Amino acid sequence: MASQVKMNLPSADDLFSTQATRDDAQREKVQDIPLTLIDPFPEHPFQIREDEAMLTMTESVKAVGVLTPAVARQKEDGRYELVSGHRRKRACELARLETMPVLVREMTHDEAVVFMVESNFQRETVLPSEKAFAYKMRLDAMKRQAGRPSKENSVPVGQVFEGKTSREILATQSSDSNTQIQRFIRLTSLIPDILQLVDNGKIAFRPAVELSYLQETEQAALLDTMQAQDATPSLAQAQKMKLFSQEGKLTQEVIQSVMMEEKPNQREKVTFSLKKFEGYFKPGTPIETMEKTMLQALDLWIKREKQRQRDARG
Repeated sequence: MASQVKMNLPSADDLFSTQATRDDAQREKVQDIPLTLIDPFPEHPFQIREDEAMLTMTESVKAVGVLTPAVARQKEDGRYELVSGHRRKRACELARLETMPVLVREMTHDEAVVFMVESNFQRETVLPSEKAFAYKMRLDAMKRQAGRPSKENSVPVGQVFEGKTSREILATQSSDSNTQIQRFIRLTSLIPDILQLVDNGKIAFRPAVELSYLQETEQAALLDTMQAQDATPSLAQAQKMKLFSQEGKLTQEVIQSVMMEEKPNQREKVTFSLKKFEGYFKPGTPIETMEKTMLQALDLWIKREKQRQRDARG
């Protein structure tokens, strides 16, 4: 009896489809995906603020839909993980839409992290906390992508890329220097309440970096003191508390004593309500930018007044 030979015959789809059709099936395509099937990116560091810009986006979505598709990757359970487009998804929800256009792309988790950070850095306003956690996530992803070092290389996993550290490589791809990126990542060690003060512009960036070296219990004690004294530390005060912390001497009493020290060139302050000026700026504008703009406007007004007085005399 003759033995049977098994043959792998082409399917009907293979027989009656062209190579162009098969290539097209593998290309990335924009799909209308139900919002209920789209999950946010894990530990997404960028805030979704329901401000005036969000209201404007929602009205646009109601009128013309989402013009730029979001980007997502499909998960093993069939759901989708949103990589870029969290604000667009929220606008769709507020507009009571059921689906949104999404470009489904094959990406590893680390590739998705890099893409997510880069796409969100294009925003007009990025808070210090957002930059801090975004840089940390991207740097961790770069280290994992680099793999383990050779036996001859004693530097920790993912630290070196062709003679450069991962942070140095990241600096060439961003608007911040290697040192500045390191400072931003330090902010992730602040307790949430103090980090919020940094986002609100009540604590300056450099003092915040120094405060990040304090232990969490010390930061909590500092927060109590700041609230009681209605004051925030200068760079010199933050550096002094960091030194006391390193020596194991930063007690509540020491914090209070440091915070009560008169700051260099301390002057009487005139306080204005921020709400009086918010209408002149775009939502989410940092306080430092608002202050700089108002000072420039005052300088311009003074120059014009002086010119007007000269013209009146002449």
